[in-house]
Amino acid sequence: MKEIKTDRLVVRRFREEDAEDLYEYLSNPVVVKYEDYDPFTKEAAMGEAKRRAGDENFWAVCLKEGKVIGNLYFAKSEFNTWELGYVFNETYWGNGYATESARALIDDAFRNEGIHRVAAECNPENQASWKLMERLGMRREGHLKNNLYFNVDEKGNPIYQDTFLYGLLREEWK
Repeated sequence: MKEIKTDRLVVRRFREEDAEDLYEYLSNPVVVKYEDYDPFTKEAAMGEAKRRAGDENFWAVCLKEGKVIGNLYFAKSEFNTWELGYVFNETYWGNGYATESARALIDDAFRNEGIHRVAAECNPENQASWKLMERLGMRREGHLKNNLYFNVDEKGNPIYQDTFLYGLLREEWK
């Protein structure tokens, strides 16, 4: 199993035994505010850890001591483009862990996997997310208006939201 090590982190595949750490952050409404799912129950987190252990698109971001503090999503899309996503435990926000881990994963993909492009999306209200993308050297390529929804109002009407689109080409990677 491939692992990517940085100065402070290990980025590796998920294991079933990561369930407790996964629950710690996926159960937090603040953490999942911009995700397309509700906070996880303990049982759901156990099932999700098992599912992710078999899903090559999810990477656990761990402190060197082993604690899972977040995850990266990195999945192949069309035209040798890879989609990047991330969710981190609120306790560890503001320490550069998301930037460090995403940079290491992107660097490995550009250098060793021959990918052409990385793309990512976020809600424009999620300033921490789009600032992370910009720290990674990604450029804002679009602003889609009212293009998707995850929730409905009390009458069942969709609550639409906007999306920022970001991209980065291999030749732009520094």
